[in-house]
Amino acid sequence: MKVGILALQGGVVEHANLLQQAGAQPVAVRLPAHLDGLDALILPGGESTTIGKLAVRFGLLEPLRRFAAARPVWGTCAGMILLARNTGTAPPLLAAMDITVQRNAFGRQADSFVMAITVPALEDGLRRPFPAVFIRAPQIVAANGTAQIIARLADGTAVAARQGRLLATAFHPELTGDDRFHRYFLEISAKMKENGQPPRINRTSAGENR
Repeated sequence: MKVGILALQGGVVEHANLLQQAGAQPVAVRLPAHLDGLDALILPGGESTTIGKLAVRFGLLEPLRRFAAARPVWGTCAGMILLARNTGTAPPLLAAMDITVQRNAFGRQADSFVMAITVPALEDGLRRPFPAVFIRAPQIVAANGTAQIIARLADGTAVAARQGRLLATAFHPELTGDDRFHRYFLEISAKMKENGQPPRINRTSAGENR
């Protein structure tokens, strides 16, 4: 599997390390041409407003929208905000995933924490909790349409969701050393590839996904 990582900000190296650990080939994505030939894409954490401005500057916003409309994409933390159809306070960027998110739902950077959560979708997810790292994290307020919540905190707060080929986590799996979420995303991507990969994305003539 050839998996891109949007390399404008955030934990690019950490995602790349876990992708390699899980048996995939990571590719840094900084320009539209870097999306060609990818099986899937990860949108890492960082600051969503800054990532959005950089995506516009480098001509990536529309190509990212088209990619998310056709292929597997996983957004972590700020990446989840980029994917969401409703961000509550600002216009959505990719608007690909039918979830509503709340930014900075857990406080400031000083309020960062790690919490073990049960994720049944993961390998051994019921018996072995996942160490979720929250850093100025958003939360999922609602999952609509075909989007489904796949992980919650003990108080019921939704922190991960899946909608077909799209995956979103409010936390940072790349900072844990535990590659189960990366392997889960690769399984999603592999199933789509087996069922027939969409044609090469044309960066100039393809329609938008708003």
